[in-house]
Parts: sequence; C-alpha cells; structure tokens
Amino acid sequence: MINIPKGTQDILPEEAPKWQYIENQLAEIAKSFNYKEIRTPIFESTDLFSRGVGDSTDIVQKEMYTFMDKGNRSMTLRPEGTAAVVRSYIENKMHGHANQPVKLFYNGPMFRYERKQKGRFRQFVQFGVEAIGAENPAVDAEVLHMLYHIYSSFGLKSLKLVINSIGDVESRKEYKEALVEHFTPHIGDFCQDCQNRLHTNPMRILDCKVDRGQPAMKSAPKITDYLNDYSRQYYEEVKGYLDELGIPYVEDASLVRGLDYYTHTAFEMMSEAEGFGAITTLCGGGRYNGLLEMLDGPNETGIGFALSIERLLLALEAEGIELDTDERLDLFIVTMPETMRTAVKLIADLREAGIRADMDYLDRKVKAQMKQADRLSARYTFVLGSNEIETGTVSLKEMTSGEVTDVRIEEIAAHMKERK
Repeated sequence: MINIPKGTQDILPEEAPKWQYIENQLAEIAKSFNYKEIRTPIFESTDLFSRGVGDSTDIVQKEMYTFMDKGNRSMTLRPEGTAAVVRSYIENKMHGHANQPVKLFYNGPMFRYERKQKGRFRQFVQFGVEAIGAENPAVDAEVLHMLYHIYSSFGLKSLKLVINSIGDVESRKEYKEALVEHFTPHIGDFCQDCQNRLHTNPMRILDCKVDRGQPAMKSAPKITDYLNDYSRQYYEEVKGYLDELGIPYVEDASLVRGLDYYTHTAFEMMSEAEGFGAITTLCGGGRYNGLLEMLDGPNETGIGFALSIERLLLALEAEGIELDTDERLDLFIVTMPETMRTAVKLIADLREAGIRADMDYLDRKVKAQMKQADRLSARYTFVLGSNEIETGTVSLKEMTSGEVTDVRIEEIAAHMKERK
C-alpha cells in the first residue's frame, strides 16, 4: 500500500467545508480592503528564493524542496509567498499601474522540509497579503488592521499582537555591528547555525529557538536603541494609527523576522488560548524596503503578512469555536427501479435550479433509503414511485418536523426555496 508522504495531510470531505468557509471569508475580508487576488506558480527558479528570502535563512539552507528540471535548471517548490508575488509584480511591471499602491492577496500550498509538529506540515496552506508601492505608516496600520480583523471575525478572543521596528537599512547596519561585538565573546556557547550567522546575519541569532535561554541572548542590544530619527518617527506614527483604530498591541524589542528583506515594522500575531501549544505564533509579517531591488526591480517598498490556515484551525479548536459550515443536503429522493429514469431527469433539473439534491443508486429498499437521507441530514425527502409520476404530485416530508406537504413535481424547487 502506498501511504501519504510524511508531513502532509489529506483534507477529507468532512473537514473540507471548514477550509472552504475559512478561505472564502479570508478572500472576502481582503476584498473589503480593496486587495485583489494573485496566483503564482507552485514552483519557481531556486534563485528567486535564495536571493529574495536570504541565503542565511533556515528556509534556504535546510527546508526547501529543490530539484533540477529537464532543462537542467534548478527549481524550488515555493516555501513562502512574498518573493513570488514580488517577482510577478516586477515581471508584469505593476509599478506602472495607475492605481497605487498595488494591493494583492494570495492563498495556496507552500512547501518546507521541516520537522513535523502540531499544526506544522511540510505542505501547508498559506494566505497572505502584500501592499507594494507606498512607504506610509498608514499602510502599515491598514495591514495590521486587516490582520486583527481576520482573526477577530472568526470569534477568536485570546489574541496578542506583538510589534517592533527593525529600522531602515542605516539603523540595521549600526545595530548589526553592535550585535557582532556583543555575541563574539560568547559565540562558542551557541549552536552551529548561530556561529555561522554571526557575520552573515547576526539578527537571525535573536530568532534562534535552540539558544533562546543563553544569558548573552537576554543581555543583547535592542534594535530600538539604534533607530535613527526617521525610523523612530515612522514607528511612532504606526503606533499612533493603531491607537486610533483601537487595535491592542504589545511592543517587543527582541522581535525580529526570520527573512532577510524586512525593515521598519515587524509583527506577529500570537494565540494565548490554553492548550494551543508551545509554539504560539499564528501569523507574522512586516515591511520590506529592499526586496524589490534585491530581485532587480524598481526602488519600491512593500508590507505584508502570511498566515497558516492549519494554525488558524488549531486556534479555533483551542477556543472551542465551531464554524457555521452548513453542509446539509436540501433533498433526498427515494426512488424505485421503475422510476429511475424519471428520477435522474428530475434531480438534474432540481440541481440546475440550485437545490442540493441526491438519490439512491444501489436499488435499496425504501426504509434503507430513508436511513440514508437521515445520515445525510437532508432537510426534505420524498418517495418517487409510479403513482407519484402518474399524479404529478409528491409528498414532500420535512425531516426535522415530520411535516408532509403535497407538492406538484414542477413546483418542488420553488416550494423548497420559499420554505428555506
């Protein structure tokens, strides 16, 4: 027997409605903020991610699914969405569009070869947004508002929005130098990854899960002490907008994002629900002011976030929230062998009229068919026998109340819609 690959999952029919509900709601919220959907390929040139995500990141070094295609080109299954969206923005010259900034959202599978954990898979589904073409604290606030609105719209209460500023390029340069000076005397006590990052990307050391308990980690310099005037003012304006919008947040000077292209605003949404798990992060994002140029694009800036639908489902479970996914069948037709041809045509007409309908295909007895209708939670059912066809009338039974109404066959759809 061939089994499912490790770190992946089948979304079975009983779970699929939750996914559909979530994905539809995410798309509607994004559209209400005037974000448009973009769909990019599932695989891209490896160079896109090594340059855009960063050679020093765990994603590029350890987690990417990379292969050589038949043209001897290195290709990678996308590990995240931002780099691909930015590649499309550049390639399709969206910076020349009349409407700016360009506001986009995406939803689809991503792939990372990492250790399987609760709520984390090697193939996972990510919803994300990107606003490209405006460096304005109000845009940052808009993105954070959308993020908070998304989680709140599902009824989640145990939320914590954590924000920080990691400054502009000038601020980060001075800060990185301070980190190298601070960590150099202690680097021998750190893991090999941190030792490798000391001179390539020392900010990534702060994001290390292995060495988080090291004393040198707790005494490390804070980026907020190295922000220049512009970065500090930008951060204050972002917080001012959040206060105006009534969005609660917590500042954490140690928060850095794991990708190389972030500048200024960085943020994470956490779940504080009991039983959610040791890894509390639901979502992360931030502003990127160098990514487009890094990918040979124009000198434009963007901000965005990406959330895992798997972890959103975990948060809903932790807070005991049931989604309103009504998958009940509208109608089940109980058939007889002699009325099968008529039933096939009738059910086709009802489906085209927007009625969720099904029927028996196994020549079961009436009693067995009624049990099937009950298992399917059908709202209505009726028996279609020779007599019903002759009279042109069926006895439509409402399954919850048991009420029976005689209805002309040609009026079934209208009658059900009216009662619904």
